[in-house]
Amino acid sequence: MNKVKILLAADAVINLILGLLLLFFPVGILDLFGLPLTNTYFYSSILGGVIFGIGVALSLEWLGGGKLRGLGLAGAIAINLIGGGTLLTWLIIKDLGIPVKGIITLWIVAILVVGIGVVELISGTWKTPDE
Repeated sequence: MNKVKILLAADAVINLILGLLLLFFPVGILDLFGLPLTNTYFYSSILGGVIFGIGVALSLEWLGGGKLRGLGLAGAIAINLIGGGTLLTWLIIKDLGIPVKGIITLWIVAILVVGIGVVELISGTWKTPDE
């Protein structure tokens, strides 16, 4: 498997797992990982749907065999760095008032998302067509 396929697969799996957890299990996941509870799970479900959709788009690109176009690495890099960077900014500049378990969870998510974005960026494979 070439570098593009490996990076697309890793990014797709990360997004699919995070998206599914938020989309289908917001109550249990928020409590399990120490994230702030809310009076509505609308926003966590919507976020889960968006992240899962990104994972599906990455999977289409990864598994489409050149016949389907989904979300390429350049788009994935932008989403990962902006989304993860936003989360990192909140973690660094604001006391979120959530348990340590929640802070650790958010740091892990931010590091995973920014990390895969940096690896994709450094790989340079996003500049050339998949061959």
